[in-house]
Amino acid sequence: MITEAIILAGGFGTRLQSVVSDLPKPMAPVNGIPFLDYQLLYLKNFGIKKVILSVGHLHEKITSNYKNSFSGIEIDYAIETSPLGTGGGIRLAVEKCKTKTILVLNGDSFFDVDLTSFFNLHTKSNADCSLALRKVENASRYGTVHFSSVAPSYDTLSNSDEAPIGMSRINFFKEKNSETKPGLINGGVYLLNTDTYLQKTEANKNFSIEKDFFEKKINELTIFGFEYKGYFIDIGIPEDYTKAQDDFKGFKYK
Repeated sequence: MITEAIILAGGFGTRLQSVVSDLPKPMAPVNGIPFLDYQLLYLKNFGIKKVILSVGHLHEKITSNYKNSFSGIEIDYAIETSPLGTGGGIRLAVEKCKTKTILVLNGDSFFDVDLTSFFNLHTKSNADCSLALRKVENASRYGTVHFSSVAPSYDTLSNSDEAPIGMSRINFFKEKNSETKPGLINGGVYLLNTDTYLQKTEANKNFSIEKDFFEKKINELTIFGFEYKGYFIDIGIPEDYTKAQDDFKGFKYK
């Protein structure tokens, strides 16, 4: 089972500054506690023992709050001295990892994925990288993920919101556009082979994991997508940040 995770917590949060201007996005308060607390409680529920927080902008707000532990989870930090992007921030954090496979989460979104099934499927598929995917009604904010054929259904598992409902090898990614229509998106939850990621990327380089790793290296890597239908929210815009205040009142992970 997976025991180490990286959370990307170094974004500038430009779209959220009208609401939260003096904190990194993952520290934005939701019902009086940092959004990041909810992610850490979720990871604890699935047996994660160590979390590396990839931080940069206003990182002191994060390091002073969590220090070296949270609710029994060991906390470490990969601190950017200059912006490294999502890909570079992950690489800096991966250098602190000891396990063969690492879980990566975006610090400004929450996707309720059954991490046990996600890890098992990733292992069985022999993937270099696996992405948890989510169907949304308006994919224009995110861009979409596409397969060469329709992903098969997991009929025996689909009764649970956390169970996967489809899987396939990803063939290409489509840029986000202004069309407000449904689509299958990257949910910001990844499993990466640590050796492969280190071999295929450069140290101390600013790059995007989405654009410069997943998309540009699609023909060099085996990238699988597993569709889940669990709860998903991205607090990167004020409307969804406000929605999170109600949604997380009944948060199930303690």
